Amino acid sequence: MKLPVVAIIGQTNAGKSSLFNRLVRKSQAIVAREAGTTRDNVVGKVEGKYILIDTAGLKDAEDEFEAHIQDQIDDAVNSADMILIAMDATKYPNHDDKLIAKKALKSGKPVVLLLNKSDLGEALPIEEYRNLGIKNSLCVSATTGLNLNELRSKILSELHNLGFNTHTKEETKDDTLKIALIGRPNVGKSSLFNSLAQKQQAVVANLAGTTRDINRTEIKYKGRTIELLDTAGLRKPGKREVGIEKFSALRSLAAIEEADVCCLLVDATEPHSKLDQSLAGEIVKAGKGIILTITKTDLDHKDSNEILDNLEYDFNFVPFAPVVMTSSVTGKNVTKIFELAVNIDRARHAELKTSDLNKLLMDAVASHPPAGLKNTHPKLRYMVQTDTCPPWFVVYGSDLSLLHWSYKRYLERRLRDAYDFTGTPIFFSFRNRD
Repeated sequence: MKLPVVAIIGQTNAGKSSLFNRLVRKSQAIVAREAGTTRDNVVGKVEGKYILIDTAGLKDAEDEFEAHIQDQIDDAVNSADMILIAMDATKYPNHDDKLIAKKALKSGKPVVLLLNKSDLGEALPIEEYRNLGIKNSLCVSATTGLNLNELRSKILSELHNLGFNTHTKEETKDDTLKIALIGRPNVGKSSLFNSLAQKQQAVVANLAGTTRDINRTEIKYKGRTIELLDTAGLRKPGKREVGIEKFSALRSLAAIEEADVCCLLVDATEPHSKLDQSLAGEIVKAGKGIILTITKTDLDHKDSNEILDNLEYDFNFVPFAPVVMTSSVTGKNVTKIFELAVNIDRARHAELKTSDLNKLLMDAVASHPPAGLKNTHPKLRYMVQTDTCPPWFVVYGSDLSLLHWSYKRYLERRLRDAYDFTGTPIFFSFRNRD
């Protein structure tokens, strides 16, 4: 099921990030009094019903860096199914506010004006904003929660009018395995998509950013339904290369949230970039399965061992990610992606017995006791699994605040050595019994 996308836009310091966190119900966006704190688009899933995007604040592009930030907002407006405009209710609308409203209304998407900070005594009456031309408006407060339930209902109502099913959460019993192809522009996502789907569905060209939206198709693999998501890449044609490298992840992040397993495509003919590493970090942070997929190996004349050595160095923070070297032209190892994805999905759903986990924990502590202070040492007493997709483990004990990060890594290695969690991140929480 395709999730609709809702974008929050507006000037700096209007409270977009605070509203985002309220709707997503967690502190994901950075919130500060300083204007312009958000520099990149932040993406979150709301109750399994839609994708919410928090954009950077719109302001004059004084330099190239700011211009790229404004490109993000244009991208959000173009990609979203619905637009929320956040404005500071304590300030009169100015020329920039009118430009923002015009930009949103011109898109033809449903637009809702959110007058944030309406709980403050200096808040202006809603009539002061009528000349912006936005019929749908709501006085809200991210601080006190004023009218946020009404906002949630309004969003779902507008999306329902667009044809999206918002009455029930995203279907969780569906056995469909979603695989997203993630990567930089022109890395070969659409070619691999076509090779996997065995049909020419995505437009393939040498222009970076040819794909404008998420292409998707369903196929059968050994009786399992697999939905392939070919992400837009990252920027539209004509954008600055620096902007492509720095701020390309809008649709990719939305696809990561929707997918079960992500293939991070890395071009064998080009050096790895910080964006590749950043995307790998986003996949892991989202708790999704990851496959490092080397593309265009038919064009590269480097030794495969050299490619793998460079990959191991640049992606040392995801040592659990399997690597597959592919070629969409020759079909090399293409179907192996399906086999890996199915195995990773099985690992993401794995549920381990508490007795087995406690035996592993006791053996790990006996082999390597945790260090602490002179007279105080952390004591790890028992471990339980609390969740799957991704697997999540909670360790209970005492003085766990003294536990060094390296010991947490050690426990993860012991767990991975005992159980096959290839391709899936696993998470730990440490809680004192008191």
